[in-house]
Amino acid sequence: MDALLGQTRPLQEMIVVDSASSDGTAAMIAERYPQVTVLRMPQNLGQAGGWSAGLSYAALEKRYDWIWTFDNDSVPEAHALEALLSAVDSFGSEVGIVAPLAIHRETETCYTPYLWADGFVKPSDKLVSEPVWFADLVIASGCLIRGEVVEKIGLPRSDFFIDVVDFEYCLRARSHGYKIAVVRAAQLGHEIGKGRKIDLLGHKRLWTNHPPFREYYLSRNLTYLAWSLLPSSGAKRSIARYLAIHAAQVLLFSTNKLQCLIRMIQGFHDGLRGRLGIRLRPATDSLQRHSTTLNAAKHVEAEKA
Repeated sequence: MDALLGQTRPLQEMIVVDSASSDGTAAMIAERYPQVTVLRMPQNLGQAGGWSAGLSYAALEKRYDWIWTFDNDSVPEAHALEALLSAVDSFGSEVGIVAPLAIHRETETCYTPYLWADGFVKPSDKLVSEPVWFADLVIASGCLIRGEVVEKIGLPRSDFFIDVVDFEYCLRARSHGYKIAVVRAAQLGHEIGKGRKIDLLGHKRLWTNHPPFREYYLSRNLTYLAWSLLPSSGAKRSIARYLAIHAAQVLLFSTNKLQCLIRMIQGFHDGLRGRLGIRLRPATDSLQRHSTTLNAAKHVEAEKA
């Protein structure tokens, strides 16, 4: 919030989607940030539902030309919006999404946007080093979205709950002829949990220890994307390869190996069957509670030792 208020290019309105929080968030915002519009949701709709609700208000109700969207784990640099809008001035109407360069500050690892050609395609180092370049897949956090795009292609899919919803939205925008620009001069600190660098067969990667429920949605939504939304042999091979590598990483690096693998398998199965919607919540995921209990017990034993 403070980073948004400190932008060199002021925002016209700041909007918070409060997904039924119970920790005093609404009262804190009212006290510290009275200028902020709060959209209070009746239940936790996840990243996907919150993103959809925010875009519905900003693009369809208020009809803003551009909407800057964020997760709660991102902090833009002070000049980020100015850099994005400066780039916008040089684009035509075919550019529908403009993204900053998202960086994990602790490890200085870049969340590289991807290309899509019936599956994930990593861009070349030369392309990524360009001041402005075009991608197919960017994370939602930090993206500047043209209001016209929302009017034309609709809202993000709330039934994804969390993860992959931004990739699906990017591919939908691309299918309607919109381009997605990445602007290096606009940078965003983005933290997904407690990330750390790992070495997998000589390749340096950023690893984030996700809880079991999140592994379920990642696996399910990617599977649904490749087998139902954009079915092709190439897409299926690409997603299957990604999930296999991710499962190996879970076995090597996760603190919740068995629980996460179980949820990944369940997610793959539900993705094949097209079973979407909010099927697991953090507070009600029995495997998540079991994992938390085990970790707490290990911590107590370690302290005793």
